[in-house]
Amino acid sequence: MEIKRSGSQPSRKGPKEYFTGAVRIDPLFEAADPARVVGASVTFEPGARTAWHTHPLGQTLIVTFGCGWAQCWGGPIEEIRPGDVIWFSPGEKHWHGATPTTAMTHTAIQEQLDGKAVDWMEQVSDEQSGVMPPRPDASGCELTSKPINPGDEPMISLP
Repeated sequence: MEIKRSGSQPSRKGPKEYFTGAVRIDPLFEAADPARVVGASVTFEPGARTAWHTHPLGQTLIVTFGCGWAQCWGGPIEEIRPGDVIWFSPGEKHWHGATPTTAMTHTAIQEQLDGKAVDWMEQVSDEQSGVMPPRPDASGCELTSKPINPGDEPMISLP
């Protein structure tokens, strides 16, 4: 058994070649051979996002905080919220990140093929991401300041 203690692995900034805006990557695990799985917690500040990319063996995202957007090439921008689990098929071109007004954190899990877990492509433009101009149908989520029911945790509310 191996335990990686919280805070025992240094955070790093998302490289500008692969991300737009402020992104923090906190490594969680990277399995030793023959296993191929790797995982990280990724935090996107408002408006931050990945570049277009694919994963040779696919990717699973688990949203843990905030509100974000994800899009596959040629598809609509989808809103993603805490508790949502998103699967991108192997080779599926996509991007993901925070909405313009709300930060978002997700756990990213993918497997490596021949030591590679991602193939990075071109940056997502502000127009493609919906950041500029604002989209009236997808203005982002906001965290409510008080619980809906006594004893409830604050919830994500849609505008």
